[in-house]
Amino acid sequence: MLEIKNMTVCYQDRPTVKNFSLTLEQGQIVSLVGESGSGKTTVIRAVLGLLPGSGKVTEGDILFEGTSLLQNTPEQWRSLRGTDISMIFQDSGAMLNPTKKIGSLFTEYIRTHEKISRKEAWKKGAGMLERMRLADLDNIMNSYPFQLSGGMRQRVGIAMAMIYEPKLLLADEPTSALDVTTQAQIVRQMMELRDEYGTSIIMVTHNLGVAAYMSDFLVVMKNGEITDSGTREQLLGGEHSCYAQQLLDAVPSVGGERYV
Repeated sequence: MLEIKNMTVCYQDRPTVKNFSLTLEQGQIVSLVGESGSGKTTVIRAVLGLLPGSGKVTEGDILFEGTSLLQNTPEQWRSLRGTDISMIFQDSGAMLNPTKKIGSLFTEYIRTHEKISRKEAWKKGAGMLERMRLADLDNIMNSYPFQLSGGMRQRVGIAMAMIYEPKLLLADEPTSALDVTTQAQIVRQMMELRDEYGTSIIMVTHNLGVAAYMSDFLVVMKNGEITDSGTREQLLGGEHSCYAQQLLDAVPSVGGERYV
């Protein structure tokens, strides 16, 4: 489905990501793990064509279903984003217009991608929120983003990202702004979305425990390069770099028991 071939990303001619390669199959979950500044978010922004400022892919290629994304026109990107490829941001609430209610935002988003009435779009958006197990839908649709909890806002963000059943979902630290109980709920819901829709997921996270729990394949990054990669079993049970071991050691134990 997705193949990143020897990609290098530069900002003002300075490489931020170097020689990055990854192959993603349908229904597979891959986590990019590493410290801040390691290049994780740059990778998924490159896939979605949303590199900020002077950022650009200077070497390599990104193929989605056999077609290079680097050749997309602005119109092709508008057609692709939100439908075949969607993104969940670290704090979805910060990405929502604070002056508009959830129902208005969701309706506008849906009507950007298809020609339906506001009433139909409202009903479709509410239906997706219901699938996110959010109760009191009318109250949520008539609330401003700041009136919702962090977990509820994140579910709204996931609902908007999944409304068109994308083939590829990019998740940038989707649980880092949430408490541990809500984190667990969001992780389970993302895995259910994969099982229900066959959606492939690339998740960026600092949390190796979360990555190990939900991912089929892990990629450890440092200073813009891959230090380790492999299946969950290979990375956790086999040989890995000293840096990967430091990340493993940073995962806390509960009652003396370790979960990675």
